[in-house]
Amino acid sequence: MKFSYILLLLIVFASCKKTEAETESCEKPAENKKKFEMYSMSEMSLLMEQMYVDNQRLKERIKNGDTIGEFPSHFMKIHKAAMTDDSENDAFFKEQAAKFIDAQRLIYEDPKNAKEHFNRGVDACLSCHEVKCGGPIPRIKKLYIP
Repeated sequence: MKFSYILLLLIVFASCKKTEAETESCEKPAENKKKFEMYSMSEMSLLMEQMYVDNQRLKERIKNGDTIGEFPSHFMKIHKAAMTDDSENDAFFKEQAAKFIDAQRLIYEDPKNAKEHFNRGVDACLSCHEVKCGGPIPRIKKLYIP
């Protein structure tokens, strides 16, 4: 019985021992590996994330018949926020941003028709994202108020 325990221990220790080649490969970093870089969002990406959250909350207030509140002034940063690629801030983007801001303002100025204005704001988002950056389209579509 003792012999089988000793044999088992030897097998375990033998399997855990690294060879010299394995030890060297673990100690030396690979020279061809790329340096890890943390992704950071642009000002525009951060702003759009905030606008999305704000509009989720606004959607719930409209659906529940709650008071709308005031137009969020930080939405106006859409005209000046730095983009990941500055060339994307072209005439098309500026036109779509203006349509979005107009629709958003109308929600607060004409709360009786908030649902229609809100959905026009969602339309403006989609119109731009269909051309510029399609990634968030499924999320944006969820904002619609049926």
